[in-house]
Amino acid sequence: MIVEEVRAVVSTIPAGRVASYGDIGRRIQAGPRQVGRAMSLLGEGHGVPWWRVVHADGTPASCHGGRARELLDGEGTPMLGARVDMKRARCRWAA
Repeated sequence: MIVEEVRAVVSTIPAGRVASYGDIGRRIQAGPRQVGRAMSLLGEGHGVPWWRVVHADGTPASCHGGRARELLDGEGTPMLGARVDMKRARCRWAA
């Protein structure tokens, strides 16, 4: 089931790193929209670091009251303005 695959992959993203929906999709052979849908089904109460999944351009997720930026900052994730610095912060397995 794609939700479980997404959960497993997202759970491997360490603090201070991110992956895009497309990065995760390539890892599990799914499209970025499928990954987004699976993420929405996981929700906040599933212990998944949802804020570490960002758009391809580094834009943080806007769900959960826009808290992703605050959580990313708290982990020391490299930023370029309002976006994650994907060259520095992308999870190594996603490169």
